[in-house]
Amino acid sequence: MRPALFLLLPLLASASALATPGTACTAELFRAAESRWPTDDGQGHGPDPGSIEWRAAVEFRLGVRGDPAVPARDGEAWCTWLERRLETARQPATTGAPAFDCRRAEGRVEQRICGDAGLAALDRRLDATYHAAQAKATDERPPTLAASQRGWIKGRNDCWKADDLDRCIADHYIERIAALQARYRLAPMTGPVFYHCDDAPHSEIVVSYFDTDPPTLVAERGDSVSLMYRQPSGSGARYQGRNESFWAHQGEATVRWGHGAGDMHCVASP
Repeated sequence: MRPALFLLLPLLASASALATPGTACTAELFRAAESRWPTDDGQGHGPDPGSIEWRAAVEFRLGVRGDPAVPARDGEAWCTWLERRLETARQPATTGAPAFDCRRAEGRVEQRICGDAGLAALDRRLDATYHAAQAKATDERPPTLAASQRGWIKGRNDCWKADDLDRCIADHYIERIAALQARYRLAPMTGPVFYHCDDAPHSEIVVSYFDTDPPTLVAERGDSVSLMYRQPSGSGARYQGRNESFWAHQGEATVRWGHGAGDMHCVASP
């Protein structure tokens, strides 16, 4: 206990020294924020709570460094802003919060979702879509929904590496919602449309279109299935999947199926 106490005493002293009496910038605020969003290395080494360096580190932990909505670090307005963030983090989940518990939020991405109403709304929408997919996936063999969701969460959390954090997070949510709606038939569907292709005798691709945002299609070829998202196009409808693409125009389609594959010409059945 004694070494830990010796580490704690300088921390408390530095927080008090950097506090400004009669303002929102109090040692208590700095200690509370450091407790919730630690900036040290886990061994007692880090910026002094309340210092400009520490404030920059807190912004980084919250995923808002560089956000023009955050007040300047050297003024009382910054402490008032931090106080509001703490109050929000301490509140139980509400209708304006994401579906997960912000009191248990970990990492830059989850902290950012908790601090942004638009991203929180996307999280609630995905949660509702996921539960609707669960109801449809009861007989899924092999069961893949839960595993794919865990993989998606890992990919979403990797957005901390992105130059535009908010855009990366939002794009992940939008694409995941559309994917679940298409795969589990939760959105209005057009089709299926049968396309006969010229790469081999009896080669056929079955395409179902879904009214999602962004629009999607599910293409089936033999035992292979590909989910594709609609892309901007000067003419026709162009969709892109992981290793497949589908570009349809006036009843015909140019298709690539598989990594490194060439173009196939396909024609829709009358």
